[in-house]
Amino acid sequence: MPRDELTAYVLGGGGVLGSTEVGMVRALAEHGVRPDLVLGTSIGALNGAFVAADPGVEGAERLAAVWEAVVREGVFLDNPMRQAARVARYRTHLLSNAPLRHVIDRYLPVDRFEQLEVAFQCVAACIEDASGRWFSEGGITDPVVASCSVPGLFPPVRIGERHYLDGGLVHSIPVGRALALGATRIFVLQVGRVEQELSVPTKPWEVATVAFEIGRRHRFVHEMESVPDDVELHVLPSGATASPNISIGHARISRMRERMETARAASQAYLSALEAP
Repeated sequence: MPRDELTAYVLGGGGVLGSTEVGMVRALAEHGVRPDLVLGTSIGALNGAFVAADPGVEGAERLAAVWEAVVREGVFLDNPMRQAARVARYRTHLLSNAPLRHVIDRYLPVDRFEQLEVAFQCVAACIEDASGRWFSEGGITDPVVASCSVPGLFPPVRIGERHYLDGGLVHSIPVGRALALGATRIFVLQVGRVEQELSVPTKPWEVATVAFEIGRRHRFVHEMESVPDDVELHVLPSGATASPNISIGHARISRMRERMETARAASQAYLSALEAP
């Protein structure tokens, strides 16, 4: 018996490079593609929550405006003196998550998963038992902030009796979750890193970066290889020539808009090719 059709958006991590996914969201909306399920990890959890609240063109435009607020509110940047004081006091992180919370609470039109227009789940890494926990009910803000909490950059988020860090630690691009939930058509929204092969490190500081990137990507690579033939799978292109691992320099409105528009144009071209006879 054929399965019911289920279109899933899978939004991966990538910090400030997450503006790339906004361009993809806009292209999908403009082509009339609508998800039945949205899954997000790390910065993809932030983008995913807004997509699930309004998956149409107006929602895509709103998400683009939200990213202006992300940069304006300094979600990824802070005064160096405050950073130093925070490290001296807490010894575990550079930034407060208060600006991110403010962006979610102010701009997301709902505050509970159950109020979203489309089913949405996001994942975070549990510190106590090293597991990945998927959130799909109750309040939205804490799970999304937890999923975005890059170790060393943001503090862990306590939810119930457990503490959580960045969802990218356990699922960098959770294609497997979409398959487990019955997706028959999957659109992967990513920041561009998986489009370029890694290079053998030649400098001491590159060793840790390459090792981290292997750890981040390997589950995605395995899950992509295991996608059944009867599942329609699309990895949307970023259009970017490079996607740096250390990307704080992209936390400027001009760079954000550039990546957003580049991804929009590349994804528009990709989707138009799909529609061609």
